[in-house]
Amino acid sequence: MEEEADVSDAISPKGSPLDYVISQQDRITLSSVHTAVEKGRGLLAYQPIVQTRQSRQVAYYEGLIRIIDDSGRIVPLKDFMPTAETTELGRQIDCLSLSLGLQALSEVPTLRLAVNMSARSIGYPEWNRILREGMNSDPHVAERLILEITESSAMELPQQVAEFMREIQLRGVSMALDDFGAGYTSFRYLRDFCFDMIKIDGQFIRRISEHPDNQVLTRALQSIAYHFDMFTVAESVETADDAAFLIEMGIDCLQGYYFGAPTIAPPWKAPPSMAQR
Repeated sequence: MEEEADVSDAISPKGSPLDYVISQQDRITLSSVHTAVEKGRGLLAYQPIVQTRQSRQVAYYEGLIRIIDDSGRIVPLKDFMPTAETTELGRQIDCLSLSLGLQALSEVPTLRLAVNMSARSIGYPEWNRILREGMNSDPHVAERLILEITESSAMELPQQVAEFMREIQLRGVSMALDDFGAGYTSFRYLRDFCFDMIKIDGQFIRRISEHPDNQVLTRALQSIAYHFDMFTVAESVETADDAAFLIEMGIDCLQGYYFGAPTIAPPWKAPPSMAQR
């Protein structure tokens, strides 16, 4: 753990008063998040992923972790996740996310749900215990669970990820490579990983109907996915024009605000009149 900066740094050439204030605020936020996670003060926000052939039908949901501090405020992920990801706090957040996801799956037999994880959590005993007990308690949970690993995370521990995937897929769990194209995937590892699906990063999807460069790049990523027999999901679909273009292109599934924002109210529990809007 880094030692705390000395107050004198705020007026030294090494930093400015603003730098010091920001680092102090970061520490306060991380402490608040740590306390919240220890108390289990988290929930999932659900965002639909739809099939291109039946865009009114939800293929599955992604459960996005939300942490609630003692004041009842949802703490923005950007305020803590980049730092927490490399620490034990990141592993504890993954544990909470997985636990909430497995609970939702056990409560709703028709639900299929994706949960995010870091490759670092593969070797974390508590995370493995939660996963193992969740699958053992209900034999049908595994086949409805999708675990998402970001491209950058997978590349840090490729051997561990490949071994974990081979084991978990035998139990029926699906594996998704998140933010595909945003990082630096080695195609040799992509072949060895055998992901069930890839999620094409939103930077290539936003305004794709207007930008030839994004169209070429997305087609290239789609071609790679099909070569390795992987299902494709386009992230960050925000307009009807982009959705129509991706449907015509042949992308398998779409996710984004055009089809629904993440909501902490489980959509399957909404009254029928609201669900049809």
